[in-house]
Amino acid sequence: MASSLVIQDLRRWGPDQNVPPPSLTDSQAYCRRLAQAQYENFPVVTWMLPRALRQHFYNVYAFCRWADDLGDESGSPAEASRLLGWWRAELQACYQGQLRHPVFVALRPTIDRFQIPARPFEDLISAFEQDQQVRHYDTFDQLLDYCRRSANPVGRIVLMLAEQATPENLIWSDSICTGLQLANFWQDVARDAEIGRIYLPVSDRQTFGYTDAQFAEHHSTPEFQALLKFEVDRARDFLLQGKPLIRNVPGRLRIDFDLFLQGGVLILDAIEQVDYQVWERRPVLRKSDFAKAALRSLWRCCLGGR
Repeated sequence: MASSLVIQDLRRWGPDQNVPPPSLTDSQAYCRRLAQAQYENFPVVTWMLPRALRQHFYNVYAFCRWADDLGDESGSPAEASRLLGWWRAELQACYQGQLRHPVFVALRPTIDRFQIPARPFEDLISAFEQDQQVRHYDTFDQLLDYCRRSANPVGRIVLMLAEQATPENLIWSDSICTGLQLANFWQDVARDAEIGRIYLPVSDRQTFGYTDAQFAEHHSTPEFQALLKFEVDRARDFLLQGKPLIRNVPGRLRIDFDLFLQGGVLILDAIEQVDYQVWERRPVLRKSDFAKAALRSLWRCCLGGR
């Protein structure tokens, strides 16, 4: 597997390098290129997002992309932990006004403009650090705590960028982000197993009679299909419980938040379409799926459709 852009860029911007920080303009361009390089389940920024917010979204995405790739693509848990510790130190330095890395040079004006606290960024790093130590989850509550730190902070930051971080909006956003994270887990059961991670809780596997021996065989047995259907339905419930958020944000932002929700729904639909047999075939989304979702969101949010 080819290394990500982030891992390649460690040669220039990693902890073992000593280069002067780039300019704000160059740093913003770097974040923009990183965000636009690739996406799979939904675009980082859509054409409906207000232009004034786009660069801020790119900056936040670049932070998340670096943290995620340092955790997943560093080669070993020990190296990932080392690099994530460095990334945490760079975050702390950013809040102290010491800017060295292009992501933080670009991110600092976003933090200042929207008064974003360090906590959501720290929570994201802590989740990626947990991935280096925790390989499975005994209960669904433990998995929810992981989602609280690995997914929910992203939605909270997005609401801060949109200046819509009210208490009820945050609750709805958390529900959508948790549902989307769960959808990604169930899409990637096979991929995660390859790197030794199991997000299907032990208690749920036991409830459906799906044994460790069956899991090790990596086959979609009837027990597995019943288990995954249960998990898919539960993830869909989380997504739909957050749906009131769409009507509670102004203007064109409704379409972007709706697309965020629809991204999760589309993943779950794709899992259903392969009859929950994700061991044998990974469900993927096509560009046409995005186009259809965008049209549906435009109809619902702007034209009053249902």
